[in-house]
Amino acid sequence: MTLKRIKPVKFYFSSHKQLYHAIKNIFGFYPGNIFLYKLAFRHKSALNQTHETFLSNERLEYLGDAILGAVVADYLFKLFPYKDEGFLTEMRSRLVSRDHLNKLSHKLGLQSLIQSDMVLPAHSKSFKGDAFEAFFGALYLDKGYNFTKNIFINNIIKRHIDMEKMQHEEINYKSRLIEWGQKERHEIEFRMVKEKGNGYAKQYVVELFIDNKSYGAATDFSIKGAEKLIAEKGWTQLTKEGVISENNS
Repeated sequence: MTLKRIKPVKFYFSSHKQLYHAIKNIFGFYPGNIFLYKLAFRHKSALNQTHETFLSNERLEYLGDAILGAVVADYLFKLFPYKDEGFLTEMRSRLVSRDHLNKLSHKLGLQSLIQSDMVLPAHSKSFKGDAFEAFFGALYLDKGYNFTKNIFINNIIKRHIDMEKMQHEEINYKSRLIEWGQKERHEIEFRMVKEKGNGYAKQYVVELFIDNKSYGAATDFSIKGAEKLIAEKGWTQLTKEGVISENNS
């Protein structure tokens, strides 16, 4: 006698039935603790001023960011056994960048599940990517690391990401920043502020300034390399803050 897989009865009578089925349709599994996922899709703008931010998805976003970083690092390490650290780091950055997660979230339709105020899209361009990370933070707490890894690899990477195209795609964040600055009339400057070490071990520290305000620094064995690193960090930060529109990505 063959046993058929029976869907839990509680799904059909739960007040959260819509979210249960949405997660099943998008990711291929039924949640255990549905309240974790409700929290993952609750943006802080949905809270009134008397509520604490721990009732929003910010903490789960932090956790999901770390989990996705580990999953992607593990996946790339095994997928490209002969590639060096620089290649693996670059690929990981592309896969988990704010721009890419925003696009993945939109492609999956997660924005329809996000609880926020009505004016959110006008002033927050990263809320879709934030919810994507928060979802995987919730998934990790609900189902564990291995289940989370399998969902991300089988349901996201293998279905929605062209790895061949991504590894040959060059994103020049420095040029993007300069073009954005010219268009929006912001002064963009990359300053080499320090040299560390000598000879082959010499490294350069480059700091990014926008309208004379520092947006962090990066270190590399070449000035060009350091500029590339801090440009990507700066672009990601400005996009997350909603300063740069998602449409510019």
